Parts: sequence; C-alpha cells; structure tokens
Amino acid sequence: MARVKHIKGHLAKMLSDLDLGSSVAETDNLLEAAQVETSVFSDLLADRVDLVPGTKGSGKSALYRIFVDFLPEYLIEQRKVVIAHGVQSHGDSVFHAFSDQFERLSEADFVDFWCIYLVSLAHEHFIKNPKYTRFLSGCTKEIDEFRRACQAARIPEIRATKSLREVLAWALEAVGRRIKPKVIFKPETQDLEFELLAPTETSSKADQPSEKERLPQYVVKVRDTLERILRKANLHLWLMIDRLDEVFPRRSKTETKALRGLLKTLQIFSSSRIRVKLFLRDHIFGQISTTSEGFTGLTHITVRQADGLRWSEDQILTLVVKRLSASEALREYLKINADRLAKSREYRERIFYLVFPETVHSGARQSRTLRWIYTHTMDGRGVVTPRDVIDLLTRAKQRQQDEFQADPTGSSEWIIGPAAILYGHAELSKRKKDTYLRAEFPHFWPHIDKFIKGKTEYSEAAIRNLIGRNADSALSDLLGIGLLSETKTKGTRSFKVPFLYREGLE
Repeated sequence: MARVKHIKGHLAKMLSDLDLGSSVAETDNLLEAAQVETSVFSDLLADRVDLVPGTKGSGKSALYRIFVDFLPEYLIEQRKVVIAHGVQSHGDSVFHAFSDQFERLSEADFVDFWCIYLVSLAHEHFIKNPKYTRFLSGCTKEIDEFRRACQAARIPEIRATKSLREVLAWALEAVGRRIKPKVIFKPETQDLEFELLAPTETSSKADQPSEKERLPQYVVKVRDTLERILRKANLHLWLMIDRLDEVFPRRSKTETKALRGLLKTLQIFSSSRIRVKLFLRDHIFGQISTTSEGFTGLTHITVRQADGLRWSEDQILTLVVKRLSASEALREYLKINADRLAKSREYRERIFYLVFPETVHSGARQSRTLRWIYTHTMDGRGVVTPRDVIDLLTRAKQRQQDEFQADPTGSSEWIIGPAAILYGHAELSKRKKDTYLRAEFPHFWPHIDKFIKGKTEYSEAAIRNLIGRNADSALSDLLGIGLLSETKTKGTRSFKVPFLYREGLE
C-alpha cells in the first residue's frame, strides 16, 4: 500500500488532540463510545453468568462500569432488570476503615456480613430509589413484609439515604455478638456517625443473638420477601460487585475468609429473580476456592462462571480503531466511514495501517505491526489485556508528538511510527514490573528478582538452578502470574520470559 507523506507540524497538532482514553476503567471517557462487545458481555447481558474472572487489566471493571453507568436505563425499560452495585472505586477506603473489625470475623461471620450487605444494597438502590417508585406503586404490602423481615434479621433501617460507610456499619452490627455500633446523631447537620466497639465482658447476654437467631436463617426470609416484591413488580434485581480483591490485604487470611464467605453467600442469596454478579481476579478465585478446607457445592457456583476475559487479535484491532476514530480531527483527516468501520474487519485493518507502519522492524519476514503489538503485550499465559495495549499506544503517541514538534517542517510516512511504538513498549514493560509484578506479588519478588539482567529462555535445569530451593512451588507461581511461559517438547520442559516483561527486567 502506497503511503502518504504527512506534514509533521500538522500531525503534532492532531496527536495533541488525540485521546486514546484511559487504561483504567474508572477514568476512561471513551469506554462507552469505544465499547467492544465480547462473548462475556453477551453472556452477562443474557443473564447466563454470575462470576466474571479475569486478570488485571482484562476489562472486568470496564464491563462492570458499562452495566452500572451506561446500561441501567436500557435494562429496566427493555429487560425489566434493576442494577444495584457495591464496591466500584479503587479499593474503597471505606472498607479499609473497618479492617480491624473484619479481622475478627470467621468465615461463617462473613457469610452473615455479606448477606446483610447485599440486603442493604437492595434496600438503598432499589426499594428506596425514587427511580423505581412507579414500578413499586402496587407493592406496599410486600415492601412492609420485606422491612419486617429485615427487622427480624436485626437489620436496622435509617429512613434517610445511607452512605456506603453506614451500610457497612449496620451490616457489621447485624452480624452480632462480636461487634456493636455506637450511634451518634448530630441534629445540626442531620448526620449519623458510627463507632464500632467490641462487646465488653459485662455485656448482657440479652444483647447477643441466640443460635436460633443466627444469620443467614433470617436472611433467607429477607431474600424471599424481596423476591415477592420483584415478582409483584415484574422485575429482576442484579447486585453487581467489583474490586473486592482490592478491599482486603492481599493473600491474607482475612481476604480468603471474606471472599470464600462471599461465594457461599451466592448460594444463599441468589434466586430466579435475584442475581449476585461478581467480578474477580482469576487467580483470586483459584486461591479462595481451593483451600485445604474444601468448598462444598462449588459446582453450583461455577456452573454460572464466565470464561476468563481473553482478547483476540481482531478484538484488539477493533478496540484500537474505535478509539482512534473517536477523535474528530483524525476521523476527518483519514475520511473514516463509521458504518464501514463497524461492519468490515478489512476496513478496520486498513484504517489501522493508515496510522501505524506496516512493520515495527525493517527486514524480511517481520510480523505486521498489529501482530507485533499483540504478541509483545502477551503474558506467559497467552493473555493480552486492553489496559496494556492502551498504555503502550498512549506512550507511543506522546513520544511521536514530541518528535514531530521538534521538527514541524518535515514529513512522515506514518502518524505513529516504529521508534515511538518501541518506546511505548519499553515504558509499558517497566511499568508492569513496578505496578504489577512488584506491587501485586511482593511475596514472589525474591524469585522474580533473580530474572533481572538474566536470560530470556531457560532449560528446566537452568531455571531450577536459578531459583534454588522450592523450585517446583516457585515455578508454579511464576507460571500462574504470567511471568514465564512453558513449552514441552518430547517430554522436555523449557521456559521463556515473555516480550511483555523483557525490557522491564532488563
């Protein structure tokens, strides 16, 4: 394909206006406009799945945000589905405020806690939400039954709208016995404050719930009354929860208890009208479901588990060109036809190569740029994430813009060229080392550190010699997080560090 000569000064201005969006879903302003519908999206929309596992950056939070921020109106009007949601922002520091109380809870206590938390979300986002008043106008009797069931389950109600902190405080209080709230009302501000206290030795036994009153027995009744409301109103309720893997200390006993308790809560709380939709890291799901205690009834949960969020090369192509065409200036400059872009893979590829070079490296038998980007953002498990691709291209765009501004009168055959792409990949690799390998897996770092300034390929003997003690366990961990890929040839194992990490690990 003959390439057009572009004036660098004009390209620099156009690149300065080009926004590829954010690799972090919460701040991605192109998430709706550049949405790519994966099979997991289709399965979630059709209510075929409740558990959505995926690696960091694979699009779990983007998918969650699409349903929570962009689809509620469509879902309620077209499918009679109400969306209620829990954790959304990074780590929700409100959860962290109760870390001491969470540490005291057993796995059974966490089941109780999550049941109450979900009931509170249903109450706040559905029963008390003015948006659904017209649907609930004929459900007065059923709502009264729901509130009486909440009261019997010791879920106090505040008539005013509750914050997440208040929901958590009441949920912890309702667990009983171990934690009790001290409530302070400020008339001048109409605010409620909560202070959670462990019960003293002199606490009256009358203040503690009996075994007969232990949750989740009463929560089942709450769920049933909630289901009667939904049936009367001809609605379904989806409780969507994301980022729970960032709420509790990583790989701690508290995290394992909390998330195992949450999975067990799905068995109690879900019904034909009520769905709890969880978005979890894939390795987290493995961690909490395969402990020595086992997990009775796990198959009843995993039967509604989505396939891991994996992106094909074609889907990455669609992601990139949709974000490029979101720029009005670039869209007009390249004369992009929106209808053809949506319908034709060939046309999407053509637009891609109007922006990028045919290959990143010169010479014969080089892979084309799209394939190069795909393989160079792939981890050892074969996973490519939108976050990494967006990060690479954003850094490349910034570097290319700087180069064009330094020589505005020259011309270029591409809008974003090979040197800028190589720079973007190097910066991505360094970031992955710091923000993923070191930050997410500090307990593996003594093993990861041994690969810095090392080789890219290892025989089994060489890698065992490098790792030293506990090589089997360490290899399993490093393969599990994607730092290494494994190949077996005639019974012989060999290992590679994927391109994604090579620059970062030098």
